[in-house]
Amino acid sequence: QVSLVESGGGLVHPGGSLTLSCAVSGSIYRINSMGWYRQAPGEQRELVARISSGGSTEYADPVKGRFSISRDSVVNTVALHADSLKPEDTAVYYCNAVGFRSLYDFRRRYDSAYWGQGTQVTVSS
Repeated sequence: QVSLVESGGGLVHPGGSLTLSCAVSGSIYRINSMGWYRQAPGEQRELVARISSGGSTEYADPVKGRFSISRDSVVNTVALHADSLKPEDTAVYYCNAVGFRSLYDFRRRYDSAYWGQGTQVTVSS
């Protein structure tokens, strides 16, 4: 059983900063990409940032230059540092990991996506 546990959400003033963290636990053979998504009320879940196993990063346009993603592949953690937060960044943030659950899945190139339970980030004065 693979589980992802997020931490670090909360209330922050506009212009403030915070860091979200996510730890992956359980048996998983190899993690490829790790990332963060967010979902605001009434909106679809959207990609915020992701990072490949090789360290390549991708950011959504609204957060470029303000957010930074990093990962530690040894301990299977991923972090999202957010600066210059805006009210429109308010959302539930979800950690995501895509990888191979077993050597068998790896050989078949059958990957799986895993999600955390979400952590609320509210940007408000």
